[in-house]
Amino acid sequence: MPRWIKFLIALALGIAAGVVYGWVLSPVQYVDIAPASLRTDYRTDYALMTAQVYYADRDLDAAARRLTVFGSDPPAEIASQALTYAFQNNFPEADIKLLQELASALQTWQPAGGAP
Repeated sequence: MPRWIKFLIALALGIAAGVVYGWVLSPVQYVDIAPASLRTDYRTDYALMTAQVYYADRDLDAAARRLTVFGSDPPAEIASQALTYAFQNNFPEADIKLLQELASALQTWQPAGGAP
């Protein structure tokens, strides 16, 4: 039997063994992890998506609620942190404008039930 056929058989067996191990014997187990544990870049992406939705529907209360998943920081501070990260990492101008608009709106936002 030629060497290259033995190589392909060994390669196929290795891939099959890896798939069986990864999918059957030891699959990834996801645990309920708080969004506050996300890396800064993912937090910024989430804030940017929130800013895009806010731009479309102008519902500041909903935007603030979306940002509160990151813990006890005020929504305005979360948006400001995202804006700072976007500046430092050269996000597109349109994204920075959306984050600026959201951060600015949240600076004066008062929750419907009372103090922020």
